[in-house]
Amino acid sequence: MAYLERNQKKRLDPSKVLPKIRSIITLATSYFQSDNKTVSEDNNYRGVIARYARHTDYHDVLAEKLKELTVTVMDAATCEDRSLWYVDTGPILERDLAQRAGLGFIGKHTNLISRKLGNWFFISEILTTLELPPDQPEKNRCGKCTRCITACPTQAITEPFLLDARRCISYLTIELKGSIPVDLRPLIGNRVFGCDDCLEVCPWNRFAHEGKIMKLQVRPEFSDISLEDWARIDANTFKRIFRGSPFYRTKWRGLIRNVCVALGNVGTPKNLPTLHRLADHEDSIVTEHASWAITQINKRESK
Repeated sequence: MAYLERNQKKRLDPSKVLPKIRSIITLATSYFQSDNKTVSEDNNYRGVIARYARHTDYHDVLAEKLKELTVTVMDAATCEDRSLWYVDTGPILERDLAQRAGLGFIGKHTNLISRKLGNWFFISEILTTLELPPDQPEKNRCGKCTRCITACPTQAITEPFLLDARRCISYLTIELKGSIPVDLRPLIGNRVFGCDDCLEVCPWNRFAHEGKIMKLQVRPEFSDISLEDWARIDANTFKRIFRGSPFYRTKWRGLIRNVCVALGNVGTPKNLPTLHRLADHEDSIVTEHASWAITQINKRESK
């Protein structure tokens, strides 16, 4: 989590990102697809992946749209005005800015919730020296609901509006580069990339509707891979299949590490030959998690 400490001053002061900044335009892009299965409907022997990852990488998709919009915004600018745009990459507090701009409110799971899009949307921004009229901020509308807190498999939401990211499955399966803590592995279940549990149960999702931009970027093949097939993917195949997708962030070793944990939780003796092969791999992270999975399967079979 050390990356959060970088550019801390910029996150707190947008003028350090763009001198003479006057306005920030925040945008929401829905990635909800009505035919996407919920976590509870997924087959145990398939790897569960977060909804947003079932598309081409949104950074690439939205970048082109933001470039076009920024050009339009700058049509009203003087030669001295400047603008910058970010898709989930800039040193700014985009969630808080989005709340202040009225896109949504911060839920008890610490994510932004929209009354029109539910929990299923990306945030992006245009920073500009142009002075634009402000929108009204959105107020919190969680009420007494605590479904997201109850739904978290690892109890990462330690209290309303407070998340221990070190326990979050999205962090463990995507951002964490080393070993997944042993005590948290059984709680990951058959998830291999991210987790939507706290988002999935939110009542505001009943208002979610499909977004046209991301609908064209759906990669249905990502939802049809069995855990055994995931485990057989080698480094070269990984690059070929997942280049240009969110999965590329984990690199091959991260994905296989996650798959080994999932197999350790739901796998059967049929998966042991593949796991034994991975347990002999030269990568120590892969070896460690494959060996753990073998032990877990053997324990279940011996009962």
